[in-house]
Amino acid sequence: MEACGTRILRLPDTVKKTGLSKSGIYQRIRARTFPQPVRLGARAVGFVEREVDAFLSELMANRTNAEGAQR
Repeated sequence: MEACGTRILRLPDTVKKTGLSKSGIYQRIRARTFPQPVRLGARAVGFVEREVDAFLSELMANRTNAEGAQR
C-alpha cells in the first residue's frame, strides 16, 4: 500500500524485512521499541516502511557503537 509517497507494510512483509517473528515484533511494540502499527481496518494493521527502516538503522548503529566501545 502506498499513499502520499508513504508505503505501508503489512505484517508478513514487516517480518521478512526485519527478520523478527510476529511475536517478537509485538513484544517490541508493547515495550515501545518498535514503531507503532497503523490501523488499516477492523482486523488489519500495517507499519510505515520508513519507520521500520529507521528502527533497523538504529539497531545497526547501536551494534556499531557497541562494537566500537568493546575494542
